[in-house]
Amino acid sequence: MRKSKDYLLLVLKGMGMGAADVVPGVSGGTIAFIVGIYEELIDSIKSINLKTIKLFFTLRWVAFFKAINGSFLFSVLAGILISVFSLAKLITWLLETHPILVWSFFFGLVLASTYFVSKQIEIWDWKRWLSFVIGVGTAYYITIATPAQTPDSLLFIFMCGAIAICAMILPGISGSFILLLMGKYEFIMNAVKSLDIVIIVIFAVGAAIGLILFSNVLSYLLKNFHDITISVLSGFMLGSLNKVWPWKETIQTFTDSHGNIKPLIEQNVLPNEYLWQAILLMIMGFLMVYIIEKISGKKEKHE
Repeated sequence: MRKSKDYLLLVLKGMGMGAADVVPGVSGGTIAFIVGIYEELIDSIKSINLKTIKLFFTLRWVAFFKAINGSFLFSVLAGILISVFSLAKLITWLLETHPILVWSFFFGLVLASTYFVSKQIEIWDWKRWLSFVIGVGTAYYITIATPAQTPDSLLFIFMCGAIAICAMILPGISGSFILLLMGKYEFIMNAVKSLDIVIIVIFAVGAAIGLILFSNVLSYLLKNFHDITISVLSGFMLGSLNKVWPWKETIQTFTDSHGNIKPLIEQNVLPNEYLWQAILLMIMGFLMVYIIEKISGKKEKHE
């Protein structure tokens, strides 16, 4: 039975997920894994189906709320929304003014996450190693794919929401980066910052439908092929490190809706500035995950 402080902690964990999802390269799913709510999140989202929706529309709201683990979902969602709407401007400003330092912190965070998530697998046989390699290769390919030029139609915005949300709940695959590949990251971020209700609602509806459908697939895989699935997800995180490597060289740029020049295609280069600061922030990101992992481990033993 959760207490008030537990729900406050869930809100904070949701805020961590939201902050990560704003960054095109870090997945909210990675944060969910780090803070120990990933599988409960997937199962809770999966519980939103025709049966529970019927409870809602027949005004049996208490039963609906209980059936979908509503207290948990509401707390996490509240944290995500608080973070997205309050941190969108700050995160984009930091990425523009201090990109190496921001990416360094997330590099350490994702590297540590890969290690601790993979520790869930006690025995590594050839199937698990093959799944891990497939995950690494898939994520790496996504990180080097070229962003596309795409339409601004409401139907396409709906599709972007459905596809990006699937990436947002996959550790290592960033929904924001998928939006970047689909040519809609800047468009959606501007809609959030300017509170363009139509775009936000259409995107959110697409995200909700995609999330419900994809969570069923993930829940099934985690229950029936747990170690294989964890192997793939660990590979996703390791492969995504190519995207969060701090030092980059811009190959091609584009001009956003405000006339600002932004990088479109980048390639990784050897460290050429802020080396010690970057290493320090990588260590901080790694230690943050380590501390959270130890706290979570002690809590599980206590329970």
